[in-house]
Amino acid sequence: MKFAVCTLFEKHYHFGVAVLVNSLIKKGFKGDVYVGYRGDLPQWTEMAVSNTSLNWTGASTLEVNGDVNIHFLPVEIDYQFTNYKPYFMLELFAGICSDCEGVAYFDPDIVVKATWKFFETWMAHGVALVHEIISNDMPPNHPIRKEWEKVIQKSGRTTTRNMYSYINAGFFAVSKKHIEFVQIYKEMIELGRSHFNLEPTNFQFTASREDLFFAKDQDALNIAAMCSESPLSEMGPEGMDFIHGGFTMSHAVGGAKPWKKNFISSALSGIAPTLADKNFWANVYGPIKPYSNGQIKIKKIAIATSSLISRFYVKN
Repeated sequence: MKFAVCTLFEKHYHFGVAVLVNSLIKKGFKGDVYVGYRGDLPQWTEMAVSNTSLNWTGASTLEVNGDVNIHFLPVEIDYQFTNYKPYFMLELFAGICSDCEGVAYFDPDIVVKATWKFFETWMAHGVALVHEIISNDMPPNHPIRKEWEKVIQKSGRTTTRNMYSYINAGFFAVSKKHIEFVQIYKEMIELGRSHFNLEPTNFQFTASREDLFFAKDQDALNIAAMCSESPLSEMGPEGMDFIHGGFTMSHAVGGAKPWKKNFISSALSGIAPTLADKNFWANVYGPIKPYSNGQIKIKKIAIATSSLISRFYVKN
C-alpha cells in the first residue's frame, strides 16, 4: 500500500521541512513527500529538477535517496498556510495522490519520533489526531462546544459524537476511506469565513476565546471532529511532546522555532530548551543538510550550555 506525507512552508520554515524529512527517513519512511510552498526554494534544494509528470505547474522533485523523493509544489493562494491545510490535502488526493492509501499532514515544525509503520497502523484505526496540551478543557457541555453545535446545524450536518478534548491541527493523518473528514474540515473553514468572521489570510488567533473560530483552522478541525462520520484515533498531548512521556512526535509550538532560537539568551531568561528543541537538533544530521557540521556543533554546544544554565535559572 502506498502512503504519502505532505506539508506546507514559506520563508525560514524550510529548515523545519528539511529536518522533518530527515526524521521520517530515520524512522523508516519510504515514498513521496509533497511540499507546498510560496516564495523561493532554499539552497539545500538546489539539486531539485523540474517535474512535469506531476501535472502541477512549476513542480520540481528532489531525489533524497533511492527510497524518498520530495516534490516541491508552488502554491499561489492568499490564504495563510495554516488555513489551507485541508484544501492542499484534498488537491493531492484528487490528483497526484489518487493512488495513495493514506496521506499524513505534518506542520513543518514537527519532528517524527515513532516508526513510520506506526503511523500507517494509526491511520488504519481512524483519522489520526493529537490533543492540545489543554486537552481536557472542552467536555461535550462546554459552552463553546455547545455553540459549535449551532455551527454544525448551520452547515446542515448533525453532531455525531461527544468530544472531550481539544485537538491540535499541526498533524492529521487520513486514509482514503476517511477523506470525508478532510472535506468537512475544509467546509468548516469556508463556513467560518462566510458567517463567522474567519479571515483565512490571517494566522493570529482572534482577540477573544468567545469567538467561535478563535483559532481559525484549528477550531474548524475540532468542529469537523464533532460531526464527521469517520472514526477517530486520538492521542493525548504527549503525542506531540507537549508533556513528557511521548513517543510519536515533537511539535515546536509557540515562541521562537528551534532553528531561530537563541538558547543561551533564553536560558538566562529562565527558559530551558524544550523537548522539541532538542529533537529538532538531534535530527539535523541526515540525507538533507540545511546546516554545515560546524553550525550544528555550535548549536549543540549552546543547547548543552543552556540546559546547564536552566538548572539554576528558572522562570517563575
